[in-house]
Amino acid sequence: MSLFIIVALPFLGALLPGLMYTAGRAACAGVTFTVTLAAFLGLLTNLPSVLAGEVLQARVLWMPELGLNLTLMLDGLGFFFALLILGIGLLIIAYARNYLSRDDNMGEFFTYLLLFQGAMVGIVLSDNILLLLIFWELTSLSSFLLIGFWKHLPEGRQGARMALTVTGMGGLAMVGGMLILGQIAGSYDLSVILQNRELIQESPLYLPALLLILLGCFTKSAQFPFHFWLPHAMAAPTPVSAYLHSATMVKAGIFLMARMWPVLAGTPEWFAIVTTAGLITMVLAAIIALFKHDLKALLAFSTVSHLGLITMLLGTGTAFGAMAAMFHILNHATFKAALFMSAGIIDHEAHTRDIRRLGGLRKLMPITFVIATLAALSMAGIPFLNGFLSKEMMLEEATHTTLFGIPNLVPILATVGSLFSAAYCFRLIGHVFFGPVRDDYPAKPHDPPVGLWLPPALLIVPVVVIGVAPFLAEPFVKLVTASVLGGEAEVPKAYFKIWHGLVPALFMSIAAVVGGLILLAIFKPLLAAWDNTPRPEAKVIFEGLIEAVARVARGVILNLHNGAFSRYALIGVATIIVAGGYAWSTGTIAPPTRDLQPVGPVHVGGAVMLIAAVAGMVLLHRNRLLSLILIGIVGLMVSIGFVLLSAPDLAMTQFTVEVVTIILLLLALNFLPKRTPVESTVLRRIRDAGVAIVGGLAAFAMAYHYMLRDAVVSPISEFHLANSYKGGGGTNVVNVILVDFRGFDTYGEIIVLGIAALLIYALTETLLSGPVRARLLNRELDQARAGDVHPMMMVVLTRVLLPVVILVGFYIFLRGHNEPGGGFISGLVVSIGVVMQYMASGFAWTSARLRYPYHGVIGAGVLIAGFTGIGSWFVSKPFLTSDFTYVRIPPFNEFELATAALFDLGVFLAVVGAVMLSLESFSRLARRAHYDESEHPMDIDPSREAEQEAT
Repeated sequence: MSLFIIVALPFLGALLPGLMYTAGRAACAGVTFTVTLAAFLGLLTNLPSVLAGEVLQARVLWMPELGLNLTLMLDGLGFFFALLILGIGLLIIAYARNYLSRDDNMGEFFTYLLLFQGAMVGIVLSDNILLLLIFWELTSLSSFLLIGFWKHLPEGRQGARMALTVTGMGGLAMVGGMLILGQIAGSYDLSVILQNRELIQESPLYLPALLLILLGCFTKSAQFPFHFWLPHAMAAPTPVSAYLHSATMVKAGIFLMARMWPVLAGTPEWFAIVTTAGLITMVLAAIIALFKHDLKALLAFSTVSHLGLITMLLGTGTAFGAMAAMFHILNHATFKAALFMSAGIIDHEAHTRDIRRLGGLRKLMPITFVIATLAALSMAGIPFLNGFLSKEMMLEEATHTTLFGIPNLVPILATVGSLFSAAYCFRLIGHVFFGPVRDDYPAKPHDPPVGLWLPPALLIVPVVVIGVAPFLAEPFVKLVTASVLGGEAEVPKAYFKIWHGLVPALFMSIAAVVGGLILLAIFKPLLAAWDNTPRPEAKVIFEGLIEAVARVARGVILNLHNGAFSRYALIGVATIIVAGGYAWSTGTIAPPTRDLQPVGPVHVGGAVMLIAAVAGMVLLHRNRLLSLILIGIVGLMVSIGFVLLSAPDLAMTQFTVEVVTIILLLLALNFLPKRTPVESTVLRRIRDAGVAIVGGLAAFAMAYHYMLRDAVVSPISEFHLANSYKGGGGTNVVNVILVDFRGFDTYGEIIVLGIAALLIYALTETLLSGPVRARLLNRELDQARAGDVHPMMMVVLTRVLLPVVILVGFYIFLRGHNEPGGGFISGLVVSIGVVMQYMASGFAWTSARLRYPYHGVIGAGVLIAGFTGIGSWFVSKPFLTSDFTYVRIPPFNEFELATAALFDLGVFLAVVGAVMLSLESFSRLARRAHYDESEHPMDIDPSREAEQEAT
């Protein structure tokens, strides 16, 4: 099966549980299981190729110039993690179907689960680091939804926020590190980056990239000092906890360290940072786990501890350490998922997870007892279970590792971590299942139906089989290890077996198990000492830091972002002036290479009018209507300037925009006072005037000096002039740039334009449906109005002009690719024609004849432009790549057909829809019952005229 289908299936399937919600719980779980099973079987179809050592790739060029392509890769490492994600995902889905109550929205839950599953599969199969980063952030967002699924629980909401904050901050750091790494390697494709070990490690940017990437990995995998968020995520439903802790979320950071191992590992910096963080996390989390009374909290800290173990193994930088890490990832996924599901069974049946309220469950829940005991013994490292084998390999690697020049530091800490790990495993078994049966359980415990115990029971099978016959897992683990090493080192020839002789690792393991039993025997005094020992609480520290950061942010925002545009303008202009002044004073200016153009009386007159209009606007700006008129004059003078400088497209655009915006602003002025109140002091106005004058002079000086000098490098306009016709099929360079060379910019602009119009519409709806409605509809007019609201001459003239305006707009649209014009200008021209109908015949009359809502017109424009761009994908071209040809249809002459015309049509519709929706919104506000009652133009009601004639 295609890698794209494997990644896409969970995302596409996420739509189904929500749609199947009304069909029942079984239907929601069934479609989720089916989607995951399809992806799982599709993954298995690639197993023969992976076993043969092949690296499968799938590639779709999206933005090759930016290095952002849809590139997927499947090797042994990616297959291993995808197998865990989808395989354990199937068991989690079956378990969740029986675990969640009828009050839980199962459609919503499985939608979130599939989104999370798809993001995780995307991470492990990505061959492009930019694509990987997208999936990485999707895991943070989807896990936030899963952890906070029980919204009624405050601890659930808090745990979700904490997880999102920590992993989100780490993700932002990793974005920087990955971008640096891509710049060093000259590519954002992982397959290329992984082949440039020497180039990357010799770069001066290696250390910043390493620190940023490790920050992202450590936060995602809950490594010290970011270990605290994971236990608080236990407020999520148990199926979520089991999935996150065994095969997904927290393994993402481990996966990325393994994926980047060939190019980042093997340096002193990697060894010191990764090994130290792993050791501290392993020991610290194991100690904390021993004293937790909540079953899920104990298991959560045990997960953190084992993640530290894996991190430490990867940090050693040796091939044997990498192999031991891969083996323990496999083993940890099996016994940890089984343990979490067992804890969920106990909570589900006994209605408590508090170890102090449990005990004696061995007799009441024998099936659960066997499952949980085998999984816990494997986690403790007891022989003939899979956890023992990878723990022995970890201890063996520790004996050969020297940290900070201290030979025995790593072996001692590894033994201590294993000792406490055995102790909390023994406590889980002894305090939960052994002891007398109690009579004060919150609910009578008993083994659940098969739907709850079968999924963890299936996971116990590999726990036992691998533990008894480790040679069965050896080929696959070594295959995965080979993918991790990436040819930088040979896969160790060590054999997976239970007995390695009387080696130091054996004695360390015995010490850990015996020590764990001793700690269990003296647990009560140890617990008392632990409770009475003052110690920092990571959660309290985190919340204090967040509050401090929020306090500083509030102070900065309230002082800078206070809603006053004048302050923003002052800061922005002043910064530009200072930066520009520094560049000007420290740089060099070449002598002029051009002469001044002759200045005639027309130029002087235009400049005087423009300056007079600007000065009048500044001095008389408190009169809003006069200011608007002066703004219109400035805009028209700018249009004339564009004509003078041979820019007819810009002139037409500026002119039409001025007409439309003036009308819209006139409507807006209807709801504002005639004069702007005085809100600033004289000193502030003097300050602002000084900054404005200095900024204006600086802009004038820069323009003056640049216009007298030739460009140092060839301007981009030369490329556009040379390629406009042969590349875009048009001689109007401006239009070709808008619909071809920079079509992506134009596409974004029409989307923004549509959003702005929709926001105006939404604000209007809010005003008309709220308490402001009464004031708007009952507001008295400031002065008497003329009797002819809809003058006959205006009505007749606009009716006659409308088809002419549409014809002109159609003409401007068609000629735009080769002559001044195009979709944007024609859209504005047609908008003016429709605006005239509103002005002449009134809002009610015009709206009654509206056949298509303006929302739909905007949507149609954006969709047409988007589908035009997508069409280029079918011929293996980047998004919005246009094409053209010439055809001849008798009796017409030969003419051009260009796909850019369809894109321009989308621009036209989006512009018309946005302008008219904004106008309609303002008009609806302006409409008042006592002066716009008539839906008939020219103030003539035909029904009344007929009545008068009859009488």
